[in-house]
Amino acid sequence: MRTTLMLDDELLAQAQHLTGTTEKTKLIGEALRALIERESALRLARLSGSDPGLAVAPRRRMQSA
Repeated sequence: MRTTLMLDDELLAQAQHLTGTTEKTKLIGEALRALIERESALRLARLSGSDPGLAVAPRRRMQSA
């Protein structure tokens, strides 16, 4: 999908410097993935303890060598 964006030049330059990515399309894609990851983690954290009747999930035991 083609979209026209007005980006802050300093913000774009800083992101390019930190990531080493000079291609704007790739940089925007990485930024969107990072935003989705962060927001998903926050959403999951907000669910913490919201179901008091939920049973604790079983854990795997470490195998002895």
